[in-house]
Amino acid sequence: MTADPAAAWSAARPRLIRVAYAILGSVAEAEDVVSEGWLKLARAGPVHDVEAWAVVTVARAATDVLRSARMRRETYPGPWLPEPVVTADPADRVTLDEQVGYALLVVLESLTPPERTAWVLHDLFGLTFGEVAAVVGRTPAAVRQLAVRARRHVRARTPRHGTDPERHRLVVERFLAAAAGGRLGDLVAMLDPDAVVTSDGGGRPGTARRPVHGADRAARFLLALAAKAEPLTPVTVNGLLGMAAHRDGRLDTVIAFTVAGDRIRRIDLIRAPGKLAGLRA
Repeated sequence: MTADPAAAWSAARPRLIRVAYAILGSVAEAEDVVSEGWLKLARAGPVHDVEAWAVVTVARAATDVLRSARMRRETYPGPWLPEPVVTADPADRVTLDEQVGYALLVVLESLTPPERTAWVLHDLFGLTFGEVAAVVGRTPAAVRQLAVRARRHVRARTPRHGTDPERHRLVVERFLAAAAGGRLGDLVAMLDPDAVVTSDGGGRPGTARRPVHGADRAARFLLALAAKAEPLTPVTVNGLLGMAAHRDGRLDTVIAFTVAGDRIRRIDLIRAPGKLAGLRA
């Protein structure tokens, strides 16, 4: 029996937050789920392995929250994007963003809740199919199939070769230089032909309600934004270089980039006030 459940929970908490965040795509909801897990532990009596118990408990609760959240997101005003983890100093790397990249979170949004949970717990956090089965309420064989479908989907929608942080930085900086210079041709050349720009304003006026597809349309859209935008500040978004824009001294927009090779594949503009309120940028 664990001698000090509180100490064991405290040690496990960073991992629990990562698990819940990967399932939910929301730091605030992840923290709520983990806090509720602590209350459940306090009522559970003696627990032999606090971390193992907590991972299953938190993941099950996060999956339940995701199911109800998916219904709300279907009526969300415009595209729904995950809540980013932002730090102002690239050296200030929190454990959370080292494992859950923003581009991956965007891809996970297209999975069903059971597929997402199965993939996150098995492929990202190394739980066995038997352990995942206890979370999603299915047999280990069924969970294996969920993970296979999810893995196929994730691989099809993510770059074949992961971009290291330094290459990501160089590509983003070249792209921003082209945007600042107003050079449409250079900007188009920096974008993947199938590039997409997505804005999540949470209903804010002046926010695009539909993604902008294609390098030429995306470049024109971005140049129009750049012409009236406030100066950008470099920040770290889930471990990689991103940008932040301020208005009247307040954080107004967080920009996340997905790089594939030497081009930008996705640009995500997070402008929803509720997703920016708690950020430290």
